Amino acid sequence: MSLRADVGVTLGNLDLGVDITVDPGELVAVLGPNGAGKSTLLRCIAGLVPIDRGAITVDGQPLDAPGEDLFVPPAQRPIGVVFQDYLLFGHMSALENVAFGLRATGTPRREARAAATEWLERVDLADHADHPPSALSGGQQQRVALARALVRNPRIVLLDEPLAALDAGARGAVRADLRRHLESFDGMRLMVTHDPIDAYALADRVVVLEAGVVTQHGSLPEVTARPRSTYVANLVGLNLLAGELAGHTLTTDRGGDVVVAHSNGDGPSFVAVRPQAVSLHRRQPEGSPRNVWQLTVDDIDQHHHRARVRLTGSVDIVAEVTPAAVAELGLHPGERVWASVKASDVEVYAR
Repeated sequence: MSLRADVGVTLGNLDLGVDITVDPGELVAVLGPNGAGKSTLLRCIAGLVPIDRGAITVDGQPLDAPGEDLFVPPAQRPIGVVFQDYLLFGHMSALENVAFGLRATGTPRREARAAATEWLERVDLADHADHPPSALSGGQQQRVALARALVRNPRIVLLDEPLAALDAGARGAVRADLRRHLESFDGMRLMVTHDPIDAYALADRVVVLEAGVVTQHGSLPEVTARPRSTYVANLVGLNLLAGELAGHTLTTDRGGDVVVAHSNGDGPSFVAVRPQAVSLHRRQPEGSPRNVWQLTVDDIDQHHHRARVRLTGSVDIVAEVTPAAVAELGLHPGERVWASVKASDVEVYAR
């Protein structure tokens, strides 16, 4: 008994091919850069975009199966959706917004309002039932949207960037509220987000979607411990290099060599390096570092007490140093500089 979404659809330049499963009581977060196809995936499951190939089933019942010429309209699917901007009706009260989904499927007005009242009580908004969305805070609007999604007792709730419309100061409290309310729902939950903090706080499992395909999946600690793409590495602030490992040396596509302290066998591999482990020098360093490259400063991004120096050459790598070190070394874009990393600070794993 689960959601199985084998989704294949082509929209413009996006060729989406995703196969994911969500079990009852589980919240899966889909992470990915803009344009990866995250929201399109949700729209396909909701029935707002028909798929071209594959099949979408809930508890074994097909909702969209192009091969069988079967398509269940959105209103008839056991799915509730919380949209990124909530899409509340401005001319309706909070109560009327929550009741709308039931009324649209033929539920009598009195019964729909009674169910909506119950859900507003569950999300602690009973005192705001008569208020229009404009009189509610962003967090309160989100709770109305969530109540509207859940009032129909769906098997699945889809959440599209549920915290994106909130300012940074409100997100922490609203995120805690959202987690509490979602825990009371024993169906399947699928959330799209670009924020790893949301995934860490809310999700049981994450799926990383890039350019229409899944590049990694698992728990967030599993995914971030060993990134398999530059996108994931950037999320957690790591340098990621790919190449061929032979013995204790990985050779990148550009011909740069990275020496590792511990090898797990030859073949296609990744190496991950913390920016804090990269040292910068004006002259070629002497001593113990096994990895030494002469590179070009591409960009310098300073934030308070730290500076991130992006370097290009035989390897592309980011070093994190102090602003004082930037000044002392006289670093500027276009400058040549030496970078070093100890082999013991390089983690290697198979691709």
